[in-house]
Amino acid sequence: MKKHLHTGLILGMIILTKISFSQPNEVAETKIKSSRVTETYLDVVLNVVGTNFNYGKSNSALASHKKAVLGAQVGVSFQAGITPRVSLVSELYFFMKGGELKAGNVLTGANTNIRLYTLELPVMARVHMGKFYLNAGPSIAYNMYGSQKNENSTSDLLFNSSIDNYKRWEAGVQLGGGYTFHTKKKAIRLDIRYNYGLTNIANSSEMYNRSLILALHFAKPWRINPLARH
Repeated sequence: MKKHLHTGLILGMIILTKISFSQPNEVAETKIKSSRVTETYLDVVLNVVGTNFNYGKSNSALASHKKAVLGAQVGVSFQAGITPRVSLVSELYFFMKGGELKAGNVLTGANTNIRLYTLELPVMARVHMGKFYLNAGPSIAYNMYGSQKNENSTSDLLFNSSIDNYKRWEAGVQLGGGYTFHTKKKAIRLDIRYNYGLTNIANSSEMYNRSLILALHFAKPWRINPLARH
């Protein structure tokens, strides 16, 4: 799964780059216009996301049994333009993550599906190159609730320091890029991002969140921006 996520991210970035540089006149006009204006937008986050776990030292042994699951993101994203080429992006959203292991795996033996329901806050620096952009930055998440399904039984995950339970807080890094289509009243963005969990969320084994996020954002201009430097 990790290989597929990395491949998807790389292919997406190549496509976005090709789109960006295939329209030199349009990009040139955008650069002239954006040289005077910082871009500040507020938009709603509503995405379907492919998620899975990395199991650390056991990941290679579990690779053939891992299966990605679909999650969801619901929240808001705010892009505050600092200069015409640099913005600060902060987001807050509900994020449903998880992963599945097929029966016969060396960790649980049975078919196991784990779901995590988290509140996540990434803060990223965004660099604009015409209509193309790159962004990267840290994120923190709070696991509000979780469930585990083994074959036909489902149980709630417990979050405390006991050996068989899980951790509430986790940290990660998000990185990726996108392409912006401007209309008279809105900005439409195609955003591709990889979410790489840095902290282990389990007490008894290694589990790190991984997700590939492909999103379409419809953003409205925001007039108030204390960070802008014209």
